[in-house]
Amino acid sequence: MSYLIPIGIFAALGAVSGVLLTVVSRVFAVKTDERLEAVNEALPQVNCGSCGYSGCADYAGAVIKGAPCNLCRPGGAAVSARLSEIMGVADEGAEKLHAFVRCKGDCNKTTHKYTFGGVNSCAACNKFYNGSKTCTSGCLGYGDCARVCPQNAISIRDRIAVVDYNKCIGCGLCVKECPNGLIALRPEGQRVEVACSSADLGKITRNICSVGCIGCGICAKSCPKGAVKVENNHALIDSSLCVSCGICKVKCPVGAIVKI
Repeated sequence: MSYLIPIGIFAALGAVSGVLLTVVSRVFAVKTDERLEAVNEALPQVNCGSCGYSGCADYAGAVIKGAPCNLCRPGGAAVSARLSEIMGVADEGAEKLHAFVRCKGDCNKTTHKYTFGGVNSCAACNKFYNGSKTCTSGCLGYGDCARVCPQNAISIRDRIAVVDYNKCIGCGLCVKECPNGLIALRPEGQRVEVACSSADLGKITRNICSVGCIGCGICAKSCPKGAVKVENNHALIDSSLCVSCGICKVKCPVGAIVKI
């Protein structure tokens, strides 16, 4: 019978500990908003950071605390509507964006200063005399942008990056990766863009790339909406004014403007 006493003591201690743990867990439990899981599930889980947060989970937590519901670029209008529904707020809508490579200078349009034999990377090549191409503002074509694209929407053709707009979700990861800053996010509705980033004088650009913008201003003069202007020897299109009529493309003497 002597062994029953310690068994009883241990059993009593176990019961008391179990009760205490239950009480403590309930008293100190962190209450979570039931909407958090629903918001997180509605996000595409790309974790691109285009919303300004570290990932989808972080953004979901911010939405619960009052962040705008329309910051998810990959999700676009559909996700914005769903998050607004969950949060019970008016849907402000989200503009769908696509990545655009502001360069047409492939290996048939421009030349190379040297043959790069280092790491197969635009960032690596760019450290040597601003890249191997004679145009130091052009696409180097080593595919840094393609490697970070979660949708495989970017391919390299004739040593230049090309975006498949049917696959692109506008996450912006490629924008951050390009060492020359050639990739920009543009509204889906804007179908006309300048495919060049050179700010060199027209004479210099003409000598190094057959399709480079020479800043002649013909596009700006011909635009019926005043959406095109020339700054730093380079044409720029204001997406808020552009109606994608394509007149500037037709008038461009070097073919630097494209219509998608």
